[in-house]
Amino acid sequence: MTPNKEDYLKAVYKLGGLKNLVSNKQIAEALQISPASVTEMLGKMKKEGLIHYEPYKGSRLTDGGVTAAISLVRGHRLWEVFLMRHLGYSWSEAHEDAELLEHITPPRLISRLDNFLNFPAYCPHGSAIPHPDGQVDTVPMQPLNLLPVGVSSHIRRVTEEKELLDYLQTSGVEIGNSVRILEAAAYEGPLTLELEGKSVQISYKAACQIYVDQAAGQ
Repeated sequence: MTPNKEDYLKAVYKLGGLKNLVSNKQIAEALQISPASVTEMLGKMKKEGLIHYEPYKGSRLTDGGVTAAISLVRGHRLWEVFLMRHLGYSWSEAHEDAELLEHITPPRLISRLDNFLNFPAYCPHGSAIPHPDGQVDTVPMQPLNLLPVGVSSHIRRVTEEKELLDYLQTSGVEIGNSVRILEAAAYEGPLTLELEGKSVQISYKAACQIYVDQAAGQ
């Protein structure tokens, strides 16, 4: 299987394609490619038995596609843990190199890496690492921008995008940080946060890509 096809599998998986149909538009936006390219590749993947594809409706993974996608996601997130824990990588560096390593990591190595790392539940960016059987440990989360002003919570996950990761690390954002919005400027202006007792200002756009514990009753 080519790295290109593996990227498609991972995209469909992340977009909910285990059970639900994922549209071509969603895949095109996730991979930042043209819809025409998506249609062509999905046709090939359907023939290879990796996806169930319904024209004009979307795609979901077959059992074989699920197995391959889970292996990719597990490999990616375990490598991120290894690279940050043992080689001093930054958030964005770990994500970038894990993108390369996931394509050349056989299941045997993934299993031994998982054991070596003592079976971590989450990657350094807060995304859950699937178990070998595909089960995922999840907790209810919401975007930081939806947290009511003055309500305390904890940062659990951030979107894995290079510029965002560098921006957040520079701002001192870490998984597990206690956080409270002190002030939200009008018209989607910057948010002033209390982050581990310190006052920090971040953009509204970044706040939309930071996920915190879902407030009770929401």
